[in-house]
Amino acid sequence: MGAQLRVYKRRIQAVTATKKITKAMEMIAASRIVKAQRKVAASKPYATELTRAVTAVATGSNAKHPLTTEVETPTRAAVLLVTSDRGLAGGYSSNAIKAAERLRERLASEGKEVDTYIVGRKGVAYYGFRERKVEDSWTGFTDNPAYADAKSIAAPLIEAIQKETAEGGVDELHIVFTEFVSMMTQNAVDDRMLPLSLDDVAEESTRKGEILPLFDFEPSAEDVLDALLPRYVESRIYNALLQAAASEHAARRRAMKSATDNAGDLIKSLSRLANAARQAEITQEISEIVGGASALADATAGSDK
Repeated sequence: MGAQLRVYKRRIQAVTATKKITKAMEMIAASRIVKAQRKVAASKPYATELTRAVTAVATGSNAKHPLTTEVETPTRAAVLLVTSDRGLAGGYSSNAIKAAERLRERLASEGKEVDTYIVGRKGVAYYGFRERKVEDSWTGFTDNPAYADAKSIAAPLIEAIQKETAEGGVDELHIVFTEFVSMMTQNAVDDRMLPLSLDDVAEESTRKGEILPLFDFEPSAEDVLDALLPRYVESRIYNALLQAAASEHAARRRAMKSATDNAGDLIKSLSRLANAARQAEITQEISEIVGGASALADATAGSDK
């Protein structure tokens, strides 16, 4: 019995130590969510106005540009997948990967080849384990991205969209990331960045009662679109990275809270087992004492006769 009690005590100590770690990680993730939310909110006005400016240039001119011009028969698409660098975040990365797989299957069914770009070690490990080709990857900043990270990611994507498909270019640019809805809800979504759907933007502006601004273009609409293209792609990627970071922290907080609660339940269960083992040990010791005293009394009574 004593050995069993020691086993329970050691397990309780180990689970208690784990609970302290998961609780600390939960609190850290909770504190980082607020900062990530603020960054997401701060990035939205710039991205919104930039999209409206691009739409105004495209609708106010007949310029043919990769930013706004649909290819009649697209044959190649680039997909940027945003995952996390670290685990312990529940199904955060796996949900994004599943969304990317669904998008890949859909594009393949449309007869398009897919070039994959990945952000985060989890996505890189997933594709590396399956020996799938990855055009480029970036790691080390998923929980706290900076605008410089978005610029480094956007550079090869912009180069690919500006090339002809015969030269290794792409006709479409998609991004898969986890959209932050609330502390409890984060959805893996896929979004087409390029070419920009002017009808969708105009419809959304009409729904909101907004009027697209009118511009004069100097030196030309094509030059303006050339200047706006990298800014537009960078802002979209940066906003996606920020939303993904907020989603990652929220998913990790939720996962660590669940782990902390489970550790507490396990400690209670082990404590009950330890108490039962201790009670059994005490009962056995009492039985042995009573038995010994009874035997001693019988022996004494026999010697008196």
